[in-house]
Amino acid sequence: MAKRKTVRKPRHGGRTQPAPPFAFLDEDFLTSTDARSLRILAEYLEPAARFKAEGIADTIVFFGSARIKPREEAQKDLTAAQKAHAGIGAARQRLRMSRYYEDARELARRLTEWSKGLSDSKRFVVCTGGGPGIMEAANRGAADAKGLNIGLNIALPFEQECNGYSTRSLTFQFHYFFMRKFWFAYFAKAMVFMPGGLGTMDEMMETLTLCQTLKLKNRMPMVLYGTDFWRGVLDFNALIKAGTIGREDLDLLYRTDSVDDAFEFITEELTRTALERPGGTLAPWEHLVRNPLRK
Repeated sequence: MAKRKTVRKPRHGGRTQPAPPFAFLDEDFLTSTDARSLRILAEYLEPAARFKAEGIADTIVFFGSARIKPREEAQKDLTAAQKAHAGIGAARQRLRMSRYYEDARELARRLTEWSKGLSDSKRFVVCTGGGPGIMEAANRGAADAKGLNIGLNIALPFEQECNGYSTRSLTFQFHYFFMRKFWFAYFAKAMVFMPGGLGTMDEMMETLTLCQTLKLKNRMPMVLYGTDFWRGVLDFNALIKAGTIGREDLDLLYRTDSVDDAFEFITEELTRTALERPGGTLAPWEHLVRNPLRK
């Protein structure tokens, strides 16, 4: 015999209403100004949990223009422009720049094959901004080598779409630039700067500043790939001549036009300075300042 269900009469005059959502499930609250600190914290904690789950110890970060195309695509654009008798000069320039896409892909592939050959195969994982252009090329090269690779994507009104080559479990979508920048820097043990625009230069200057001010606890080798491009864009010697920086501030910058050269430089530097030091790069604060509470 089935038990009879007891029906409880609502109290307080019989009036009821739907229960409000939990605060942590309330989208209106979570997307409000009042919850900004929670969103910032989420962009630290959620990536940290995934990196821990995947066993990521450190990275090699590639930066460069989102507008640089693969050679095959750039060649098609030139053929189309020639047939249309319009935009030929721009198409030729895109084809010239496509060499950096191919070089980034090749360098990322070789670095991934090298890192997979180490005793811990999750060291020095290729990391990019997760978008098109050079970012796609580096993720693609790592995928060619069947290696894990990271895409730190960010929501932007143009250009930035997730490429299809970063490892799915290591592909992220950020809202805050500064949280994305944190994850670029935190695990990085080397950086490659292919030709790029304002975003690439921003990341370069920020990293140089972190090195100059000793906020990074490990040596950070940085490759400027494309000597003619960077010579025409940045004149660091003018800053040295003016006395606003020292020549030693640029010691970490290595200029080259060769995949072989870049590969040799990065692997030698990492073997010498980082192989025995897995983990984050940012220096603990107590190593940088005197604790005023310890007197």
